[in-house]
Amino acid sequence: MDASHLPSVSEAAAGAIGQLTNTLPDKVKGFLHANSSESPATNGISPPPPDRASPIPFQNGSSPYAERPNPLNIESASPLPQTVSSSNPKAAAAAASDMRNIVRRKLTGYVGFANLPNQWHRKSVRKGFNFNVMVVGESGLGKSTLVNTLFNTSLYPPKESKQPSLDFAPKTVSISSISADIEENGVRLRLNVVDTPGFGDFVNNDDSWRPIVENIEQRFDAYLDAENKVNRVNIIDNRIHACVYFIQPTGHSLKPLDVEVMRRLHTKVNLIPVIAKADTLTDEEIIAFKQRILADINHHNIQIFEGPRYELDDEETIAENNEIMSKVPFAVVGANSEVTTPEGRKVRGRRYPWGVIEVDNEDHCDFVKLRQMLIRTHMEELKEHTNNYLYENYRSDKLESMGMQQDPSVFKEVNPAAKQEEERSLHEQKLEKMEREMKMVFQQKVQEKESKLKQSEEELYARHREMKEQLDKQRAELEEKKARVESGRPLEEKGKRKGFSLRA
Repeated sequence: MDASHLPSVSEAAAGAIGQLTNTLPDKVKGFLHANSSESPATNGISPPPPDRASPIPFQNGSSPYAERPNPLNIESASPLPQTVSSSNPKAAAAAASDMRNIVRRKLTGYVGFANLPNQWHRKSVRKGFNFNVMVVGESGLGKSTLVNTLFNTSLYPPKESKQPSLDFAPKTVSISSISADIEENGVRLRLNVVDTPGFGDFVNNDDSWRPIVENIEQRFDAYLDAENKVNRVNIIDNRIHACVYFIQPTGHSLKPLDVEVMRRLHTKVNLIPVIAKADTLTDEEIIAFKQRILADINHHNIQIFEGPRYELDDEETIAENNEIMSKVPFAVVGANSEVTTPEGRKVRGRRYPWGVIEVDNEDHCDFVKLRQMLIRTHMEELKEHTNNYLYENYRSDKLESMGMQQDPSVFKEVNPAAKQEEERSLHEQKLEKMEREMKMVFQQKVQEKESKLKQSEEELYARHREMKEQLDKQRAELEEKKARVESGRPLEEKGKRKGFSLRA
């Protein structure tokens, strides 16, 4: 068939548009004819405007015109979202929360809030991270070696051999801190390692836990003081986020010192117990030792850190967390140098006459699981648990001990009508109280006035009696004088003169 007899694309499109126009209602036809510009190529109908490019690619081979709403299909257009307006804010909120007033629809285009995790990632990378870890254990358990192995760097310099007279344990437990800025794939981490040299090296270790607890509380106090200042923009977080407690590989159970220290620490820091130098025990001894340690921890109600479980976690994440927690307490081996295996591989580990133990091999020790918990999977959970639970409990106890109490009405939802009624009742109670006080004062004043009047009345009665007695006396004298005058007797007896006495 000759190609010249085939209809052109424009003619086919014009024919299709014409058929579509014939099926439309009369009002729509009139609207189209009134707003169209005659063109021979389009048979009197203007071509549609070009579409803008979509910011996201279309999947499953769908066309960019498939999801475009048809302006002529008026009946199939989705309704506009309903709006709620009310003078009462509570009524408006209740109406907005009603499912009938919410129109749920699928997004027809790219909005952009799916990029929020990327924004948070850029902000976090720009700001950097910090992590504070404390290592507690007796001397010679490999704390420095394990820290260097964890972060694959030389935080602790190699120890120099001292003279025998100087190589004695210190008299008290000292707290030392080492800080380092390390970077990996563009992510900066401010690492602070707090060590406790001298712990457990004394004859009497009763109070060896006290400097450790005091140091943790001092860091909490410093953070609390920084929060109470006017400028809280640049608060340096020096709180201990994790405490790695080293247990001697005795194979028996926890010592009384271990139990006492862990009981003192578990309410103030995330406690992670590890069995140091696990290469000195066999696999069967390690399993039995872990069971005894967990039994002692449960018996003494010691809380160790457990990875949080979220509802939206997938099966792989749940299985990973369960596998990590199944290794607690971690049986670890530290090594900074590389050795060559009989197969010719270079690995981090230790060479023994019977073979090579690999640090990064999960079949040899639990170092990989410990690093996974501390750094790769649960570092943010450790910091979050420290801030939201441990620090908040310490802060509440500290403020309550200072006499501060929380007002329960601060964070209570305020209802204007209820608030007005409450204020009215309080005002009425205040008025009643003032009225009672005024009545009491008035009664007191009346009683005082009555007592004064009664006292004055008694004084007047006494004076009246006294004056009446004087008048009666004077009356008696005058009557006597009258009787003498009437009888002719002199008023004064003879022989008696005033001022003189008669002598015989």
